[in-house]
Amino acid sequence: MHLLHLSLTNFRNFIRLETDLKEGPTILVGKNAQGKTSLLEAMYYLSEANSPHATSDRQLINFLALEDSPPVARIVAEISKSDRLQRLEIRLILEPVGQAGDVRLRKEILINGLKRRTNELAGTFNAVLFLPMNLIIVEGSPNERRKYLNSALVQSDPVYADALAKYHKVVPQRNALLKRLQERVSSHDELEYWDEQLADLGATIMRLRAHALHDLEKYAAEIHRSLTRSDENLRLEYLPSYNQPLPNSQLRLTELDFASLSRETLKEGLLSELERVRQAEIRRGASILGPHRDDIRFSLDGVDLRAYGSRGQNRTAMMAVKLGEVRWHYARTKEWPVLLLDEVLAELDPVRRDDLLERVGKVSQAILTTADIDMVNSQFRQQAEIWRISEGRISR
Repeated sequence: MHLLHLSLTNFRNFIRLETDLKEGPTILVGKNAQGKTSLLEAMYYLSEANSPHATSDRQLINFLALEDSPPVARIVAEISKSDRLQRLEIRLILEPVGQAGDVRLRKEILINGLKRRTNELAGTFNAVLFLPMNLIIVEGSPNERRKYLNSALVQSDPVYADALAKYHKVVPQRNALLKRLQERVSSHDELEYWDEQLADLGATIMRLRAHALHDLEKYAAEIHRSLTRSDENLRLEYLPSYNQPLPNSQLRLTELDFASLSRETLKEGLLSELERVRQAEIRRGASILGPHRDDIRFSLDGVDLRAYGSRGQNRTAMMAVKLGEVRWHYARTKEWPVLLLDEVLAELDPVRRDDLLERVGKVSQAILTTADIDMVNSQFRQQAEIWRISEGRISR
């Protein structure tokens, strides 16, 4: 996969940008607050119509465009794939609602000129984004790890994208019903329908997560051993909120066990567990089982990196996972994703920096940003296209 051309209109600090991109590595050099991160953000937005930085899509619309009627931000890309060319366009439109001056954001996605839903983006453009803040995936809350896994899977698996979108609608409605049951203003019979919905979608999500983590771990562990020049074993362990003993055993299911079980088996098990915790859920007024409560453990030779890993260990583990994700996407889609690296070199020591650049140089297409070109070794600079960015303007 190759991003051929990118066009931005009123996106962040870019009033207007038109640029072609080449295969191989591109280095984007500039001081802080010049648009480096916003450019990578726009590229990544094409992959799943979601920003890693903004809490609301409204923040992506340039403030000068807010004077327009209606305010519109637009990202347009030409993408080369192994068997075809595609045109992808995403529009963010603020439109008035009612008579009180309120506005709502409408998102339009067009693939080759045809409007599509967000969950139909899967596989159109795949990107792996590597940020210094990615350490929060290892060190932060379970929600951060779920967001990471969801982001990777949504890009490459339309079935997962569809199931997750529906699941995110089911859980709030089920929670609302549990609160009504807590107040004794609804019937328990209503809960059976939402249990069925949660278990059906949840089984699909859990099984696909287990498969994905099992495969991703293979690539990440191999790269980690190479980066550390050791036999340390990096593991990515699936920790579902619902688990069950293996038949005739007290052992709990591993991610490989989950991957081997049928969707129906997982669904039946989840339904059984939901019935078991029903009174606890009604007391809390919230769904306490399901993929929205899953977690992932990053461990090194059995040591939980969240609890005991050093910053250096966690950074190297995250580097291995992100580089492994590139190979994982290719194995699933037969298309190399575009690798986006935002100011990650400053976080690494010279040895890790050179290791990373060596691997980035072998990627089909990579765009990396830096405020200091001297952090990039001469060998990498010779094979890369170098851009300078200032106040949202790019020069080669």
